[in-house]
Amino acid sequence: MYLLTDKFLKFGIAVDPVEPEKIMKTLAMEELELRAVITTHHHYDHAGGNKLISEMKKNLTIYGGDERIEALTNKISHNEILKIGDIVIRCLHTPCHTSGHVCYFIDCETIPEPICFTGDTLFIGGCGRFFEGSANDMLQSLNILSALPLSTKIYCGHEYSLNNLKYALSIEPDNEEALNKFKEIQEKLKKSEPSVPSKLGEELSYNPFLRLDKKAIQLRTNKVDPVSVMAALRELKDNF
Repeated sequence: MYLLTDKFLKFGIAVDPVEPEKIMKTLAMEELELRAVITTHHHYDHAGGNKLISEMKKNLTIYGGDERIEALTNKISHNEILKIGDIVIRCLHTPCHTSGHVCYFIDCETIPEPICFTGDTLFIGGCGRFFEGSANDMLQSLNILSALPLSTKIYCGHEYSLNNLKYALSIEPDNEEALNKFKEIQEKLKKSEPSVPSKLGEELSYNPFLRLDKKAIQLRTNKVDPVSVMAALRELKDNF
């Protein structure tokens, strides 16, 4: 979960606040008001805190793209723009992990660099499981995210980074960018530092699910068609 704050206007936006007490404690320490919740998808480890946080903060607006999201007040659609204070959020429907999965892209004057909360669609060095969609769905969803500015910081839903990079190196063992990122994350975790965020430009250099056209990956999967490569990559990852 994440907390996006506007310290000038004194408010915060919670992203997948699965532990509401921590969110509310942090807001109280910073003397900020909770203005809204944005939810990437309905799975309990992302939306499971919505009901409680809505009870802790009355009349709270909770956004999401799936009616299965608990305590949802506002269902959003692809490319819908949310303006909360001075923060402008573009909602990106990215189905596959779940049919109603939404990523949230923010690029406005209130932040120094664009950011995207990608939930369980795009991870550092990997992508989410295909629970409710197909390889073609994930391909289309990752194409949407790949079109964002290369400087976009990727804030994903889980820190699977080290294992994902191990897998990426099993697919492209000669990828220096993957090896360097793997070593970087190892050092960060030794110091109890988060591996998140990465940048989209980095992901394109080592994340195999964003590199379907590379010969090494096509040879490893024995496929050429992008959808087939995506499906084969995910099967290999599931068995990794």
